Amino acid sequence: MIKTFSLKASQVTRDWRVLDANGQVLGRLATQAAIYLRGKHKPTYTPHLDMGDHVVIVNAEKIRVTGQKLKQKVYYRHSGYPGGLKSRTLEQQLAKFPTRVLESAVRGMLPRTALGEAMFKRLHVYAGPTHPHRGQVGQIEPEEERAT
Repeated sequence: MIKTFSLKASQVTRDWRVLDANGQVLGRLATQAAIYLRGKHKPTYTPHLDMGDHVVIVNAEKIRVTGQKLKQKVYYRHSGYPGGLKSRTLEQQLAKFPTRVLESAVRGMLPRTALGEAMFKRLHVYAGPTHPHRGQVGQIEPEEERAT
């Protein structure tokens, strides 16, 4: 009889992935990061386990969007007080907090559970080309793999 293989939490191995956002489309890059964070790229993917990799995204300030999103996409936040709704366009958000744009895009693609929060904690986004995780990261992904 063939038994179904199920990975245990102690058998999960985590890699470090570096994604360069320079010239990449926001949604496509966020999708790739979410796949790596969830662990869906691994052949041993198990939905009830947190088995994803650490993802480092560099050059967040050079992200690209299509269409009129720079002017039309709006980010909202609320202070908690009456009349405290604040808004910023994508263009303003990129100018002030370029990392938050990618973080909110990736967060929206992860589960809204404690498991999703644990996955999100392994996302590291940096506005410039440098990051402090050089020791953990083996190599930057080749261009061919990122393009797919």
